Amino acid sequence: MMRNKSERLQKIMSAHGVTSRREAEKMILQGRVTINGVQATLGQSAQFGLDEISVDGAILNNVNKPVYLMLNKPRGYITTVSDDRGRKTVMSLVQDVNTRVYPVGRLDINTDGLLLFTNDGEFANTVAHPSNNKLKTYEVRVRGDVHEAVRLMRFPIEIDGCNVQAKEAILSNVTVDGGVLIITVSEGRNRQIHKMCATCGLFVKTLKRLSIGTLKLGSLKSGQWRYLTAEEVASLQGTIHGK
Repeated sequence: MMRNKSERLQKIMSAHGVTSRREAEKMILQGRVTINGVQATLGQSAQFGLDEISVDGAILNNVNKPVYLMLNKPRGYITTVSDDRGRKTVMSLVQDVNTRVYPVGRLDINTDGLLLFTNDGEFANTVAHPSNNKLKTYEVRVRGDVHEAVRLMRFPIEIDGCNVQAKEAILSNVTVDGGVLIITVSEGRNRQIHKMCATCGLFVKTLKRLSIGTLKLGSLKSGQWRYLTAEEVASLQGTIHGK
């Protein structure tokens, strides 16, 4: 009988729905993970099904059914599994999910809108990895010269030493001190929308993610979540019509 191959502990934890690899590393460093009753160390490997792996005292012995969901994240919540400063995390908004999930990517504390959750590590890596260039669309309320900014965003903008460019920048509404822009990007760099707007002379007042790829936030209310359909999951994985 062929045994499971030895793999890094954080990879095993991610594949079996505990958390993301990054958060798994933190849990290992915090002493929350054991292998065969001995506290695990970062970089250690194990064989799932042969070694007894425990997280917070619970034995990791079953492959969870893959779960995929979307949340309309409100402002004021940080996108992390836990926070040592006692701030509100998005995990409190998905407590009623019947299995443990973790966020895919992140939204800033003052950004609201579409945020994905899963217990499928491979899916999370596929969707979040920058090389996949998933289009993300945001509604941005700004202060400043919106007409000039929209013009500038149609050209490459240097951010943190790299050139980025809006796939689309639309002026949705004009206000007394600025307006509302609909901006679509593919790179997904840290605080990219804020930095692009700042470079174009705009101050961001509010930022909301409306879509990822073909998946749209729709009418989902702030603070609420729903499961993704099989077609939505496949589309995000890029398996429909070669997307």
